[in-house]
Amino acid sequence: MQGRILVVDDVEVNRELLHNMLKDDYVVEMAGNGEEAMQKLLRHKEDIAAILLDLQMPGKDGFAVIREIKEKGWLDRIPVLIISSERAVDVENRCLSMGVSDFIHKPFEASTVKNRVKNTVELFAWKNRLEQEVERQTETLKQQSQIIKRQAEQLKGAEAFHTLMMQYRCAIMEVETKLKVLNEAFSREYKRNPFESIKSRLKTYDSIYEKLRRKGYPVTLENIEEHLADVAGVRVICSFPDDIYRLARLLINQDDIILLKQKDYIKNPKENGYRSLHLIISIPIFLSNEKKFRKVEVQFRTIAMDFWASLEHKLKYKKYVENAEEIVEQLRICADSIEILDYQMQDIRDKIDRHSD
Repeated sequence: MQGRILVVDDVEVNRELLHNMLKDDYVVEMAGNGEEAMQKLLRHKEDIAAILLDLQMPGKDGFAVIREIKEKGWLDRIPVLIISSERAVDVENRCLSMGVSDFIHKPFEASTVKNRVKNTVELFAWKNRLEQEVERQTETLKQQSQIIKRQAEQLKGAEAFHTLMMQYRCAIMEVETKLKVLNEAFSREYKRNPFESIKSRLKTYDSIYEKLRRKGYPVTLENIEEHLADVAGVRVICSFPDDIYRLARLLINQDDIILLKQKDYIKNPKENGYRSLHLIISIPIFLSNEKKFRKVEVQFRTIAMDFWASLEHKLKYKKYVENAEEIVEQLRICADSIEILDYQMQDIRDKIDRHSD
């Protein structure tokens, strides 16, 4: 099916010239002024492939036609090519800023007219198809997202989900027990405790949902187990950096713990200054009728590192903070100072211990 071109010019000879140049490839509609052009657009707007529009016309001129087409929301779908002898840069810029696609200057040259019209029509046809496909895919994704959300809400109330969360809580208790046993043994041998405190947390349902959604996975029990390593979390707050490494080594050397991943942000801090030792471990829990392994993320920090991380976390989740970039830089500088202070304090401790011996 041939596309329909609307030629708008108050000079009949120009309309006829363009009609003869384009009639083999398009159905050519013609209008002698702006009012007639708008009437034909109303009748054929779904079929118009392009508008060839003169600027200087009595009554409603080309600029008025462009404004009205734009107001009606047609300019995004129907390209407008200006046909004019006007070559002033400011006029062309004005037209382009209004959304015009191209210019065809008078006097007309057949091959130039055909090529410019063809290229513009094909470009807009491709753009319109692409936009329709994007809209279709967006609607499909929206429907899929709604389905996934409904399924996720159903899972939230399911007994199997609560059983899985119970197992992660048990895994946290297992890790805490092992750390407390190590603390007792360490304090007997070295006459001091390797850590100051233990904090634990179980990821909320909303946090689980959001993280799986960001990763592109539906919320299912299988995806929680396979793709999330931090549903269960334990944070160990130590006094000194060497206690972090000693305690972590003692933990992962136990024969029923499997080390899955280690990230050392103490030796290799994040760009913002964050420091911590992260371990992803798999630990067995013993249920009434079976043994299961569950993942736990264990983080080791000094007291100063933990205080810094708490402050940085507040900044990250505050939507509006004045001079945020300056605060980020101050935090990075503080992180470097904390590292120096941690090792200075560790050195002082070593000197006191040697004197005690």
